[in-house]
Amino acid sequence: MMKATKYSLYFILVFSFFLVNVQCKNNEKIKVNVVVKPESEKLVKISKEHFGKTTDSISVDKYILKNNLGMKISIITYGGIITSWTAPDKNGNYQDIVLGYETLENYEKETPYFGALIGRFGNRIAKGEFSLDGTKYTLATNDGENHLHGGDKGFDKVVWMAKEKQTDSTASLILHYLSKDMEEGYPGNLETTVTYTLNNNNELYVGYKATTDKKTIINLTQHSYFNLSGDFSKTILDHEISINANQFIPVNETLIPTGELRDVTNTPFDFKAAKTIGKDINAKNDQLKKGLGYDHCWVLNNQNSGIRLAAMAHEVKSGRVLEVFTDEPGIQLYSGNFLDGTLPSKQGGTYNYRSGFCLETQHYPDAPNQKSFPSVVLSPGETYTSNTLFKFSVKGQ
Repeated sequence: MMKATKYSLYFILVFSFFLVNVQCKNNEKIKVNVVVKPESEKLVKISKEHFGKTTDSISVDKYILKNNLGMKISIITYGGIITSWTAPDKNGNYQDIVLGYETLENYEKETPYFGALIGRFGNRIAKGEFSLDGTKYTLATNDGENHLHGGDKGFDKVVWMAKEKQTDSTASLILHYLSKDMEEGYPGNLETTVTYTLNNNNELYVGYKATTDKKTIINLTQHSYFNLSGDFSKTILDHEISINANQFIPVNETLIPTGELRDVTNTPFDFKAAKTIGKDINAKNDQLKKGLGYDHCWVLNNQNSGIRLAAMAHEVKSGRVLEVFTDEPGIQLYSGNFLDGTLPSKQGGTYNYRSGFCLETQHYPDAPNQKSFPSVVLSPGETYTSNTLFKFSVKGQ
């Protein structure tokens, strides 16, 4: 290939910005209009609008991240909730693929953590109790006899401070929250920052950071419910899932880990090769009975090797593919077992049984009480970090 001269480069530049008249053989002039997108149209954009006020009169904003491919993600400062997220199908049609609500009132009234940031501790802690350095701490028991997802007012129910950031190819929403010492029973003033960053590759990065002034525990995650068909009246049982894990964590009758790490081979929990969620979900299996389906944490392979592919989901009809990358040791697959048709859908009707699934990157459930599990302790002078990337593509074009 020949190198462009300074003259040819000059010609290209002129050609790109001006209307060129081309002389034809019949002396007719044809106008050639070359449209070049300005740089502003190539950027990932972020905009802000008012979403409402909480019942205690705190203003809530909605931020909209949009890239130049058409992906649009709406996030509210209440709970850091992703309220909508569009992704393309194999025909290039963008549709919302996450469950949620249109109004703040519905999020405040009742929600199974749709799209929310979860903290201080994602998943369950047995009997709402744990100890640090000989001191026993008692948390709310908001899931039967156990503590779930941070308690009665976890990170999903607080209003976060927000600021925007843009680069040449990304837009970020940076959320910050100070969880005060003994809030929901947790020790330490915990300064938490969560950054949502969208790029032009249809990738959303979620980065978590936190520091504390007193030894505490932490396990943050994101709780979006996906339905890649874009039709929330359908179940997610036909979605193909693969999980990069050779083991999962069995639970007791109250969904607390038994302490065992069990091989998935020859069990309904084997997703090493892609299969539909529905293939084995009704199998006669004690763990499926206890979870009412899939509501378990998988022990991801290649731990301590940084961000790597943890799981993949594919909906064949639409062609949508979701890949989840993380540096966390575990991922929870939840198959929407408690959706019961009572919650209003933003598409009309209600969210029915198993109409959404979650892939929650995290440390293991009840880790504060399980000495063999990776530690979730954060001490003063340390910085907690966690990184997750959601990547969308299509298959079957």
